[in-house]
Amino acid sequence: MGLLGCESREWPERACMNVRRNKDTGRILIAEDEEGLRSFLAEALEAVGHEVVAVPDGLAALAAIRAEPFDVVLTDLKMPGADGMTVVRTARLERPDLEVIVLTAHGGVTSAVEAIKLGAFDYVEKPIASLAVLRELVARALARRAAIVGARPEPSADPSSIASLTFGAPSMRPVVDALERVARTNATVMLMGDSGTGKEVAARFLHARGSRSSGPFVAINCAVLSESLLESELFGHEKGAFTGAHTMRRGRLELADQGTFFLDEIGELAPGLQAKLLRVIEQRSFERVGGTKTIEVDVRIVVATHRDLRAMVQGGGFREDLYHRLAVFPIRLPPLRERREDILPLAETLLVGLAAEAGRSPVPTLDPNVRQILASSAWPGNVRELRNALERALILADGSVIRSEHLWIDAPSVAAPQPSGAPPQGDVGSMMELERDAIVRTLASVGGNRREAAAKLGIGLRTLYDKLKRYDIR
Repeated sequence: MGLLGCESREWPERACMNVRRNKDTGRILIAEDEEGLRSFLAEALEAVGHEVVAVPDGLAALAAIRAEPFDVVLTDLKMPGADGMTVVRTARLERPDLEVIVLTAHGGVTSAVEAIKLGAFDYVEKPIASLAVLRELVARALARRAAIVGARPEPSADPSSIASLTFGAPSMRPVVDALERVARTNATVMLMGDSGTGKEVAARFLHARGSRSSGPFVAINCAVLSESLLESELFGHEKGAFTGAHTMRRGRLELADQGTFFLDEIGELAPGLQAKLLRVIEQRSFERVGGTKTIEVDVRIVVATHRDLRAMVQGGGFREDLYHRLAVFPIRLPPLRERREDILPLAETLLVGLAAEAGRSPVPTLDPNVRQILASSAWPGNVRELRNALERALILADGSVIRSEHLWIDAPSVAAPQPSGAPPQGDVGSMMELERDAIVRTLASVGGNRREAAAKLGIGLRTLYDKLKRYDIR
């Protein structure tokens, strides 16, 4: 079943004004594995003016929460992939302004109460006896969210200041110069580099510094959706185009008109969609899925990839004509392993920002042992991994100094630092036990989702699999 929703699903908040006709309507995510109920709920909420996105499982819900803004999530507790408890935990941790309502089968009130303890707004039992009660519950969740969001100032979203965190070091000056120069044009830009090097930050920087800064910035990750769903997301669809397409919906390309369209992980784009994207670049036009009307758009295209697209072209995995259309102005973002002199200045800059977000003053300092560990670590996850490690350390460090016991990182070149209360680093057996325990606890906290666990631990998925095998964690 495709994603359900009204025609406006733009990333910028201002673009949803035509949908949000009054303060009582909002953007709702429905996570329900039963297709009939999923469609029923979507239609019931759309009928009163809400914008709805519906997904069939917990993993898709987590991806949607991280990719797009929502006001309320309506999630079943028992779903494949990741359960509703994981959705609640993730929403409260990563989107604290998001209100979550859980759906539970008759007799599952105990689980629903546990979800509320984790931060869910309320619950409703299945089968749903009254649509009026459901709509009223959603309205109350929206009202509470509006009260919370309206009570504090909006956070700064200046891409220039965000970029300064990632690109502020002297060795990054050539990258910044290239971004500044190409931002003044409408040229297509290809951002290359390992995961975590700041490719989306660079894309937002390009948008903010260019002539289209007043238009929308619309992003999509080509790796997180199936080919059919991605086609609908890119180009939109007409009513009745496929099962579940109850309304016409504009695609991301159409929503990005007069702005910037960012395609992350472009190397994962299926061959059929590569041909369609090529036409968009050449003709600036396309048709919605199931439609015949040609739609013209004026967008600036920025793509990103961690893969070697030249090698993919040679191997037949990527169209050569599309590659040359995309690689008009390629910019490579170097990994931290190639800019070790930047690690400590970058860590200190990131720490200032993290402390400000957490309301910590003064900003804790890094003791000499921590500085040595940070400077000598491999950082396969690059800036993202470094930031995660510092955020964990800031949580664990109650005092004014961050010490080695506050760090837990995957660092092949040095012994892994241990959480607070760990034994001396020479006790390798105890260190391994602590690492195994941390992995088990983290997996439990995310319902066994290994990708989520790797992200929380600040390590790569392949590294996590190696550790699961090493410690015989099943």
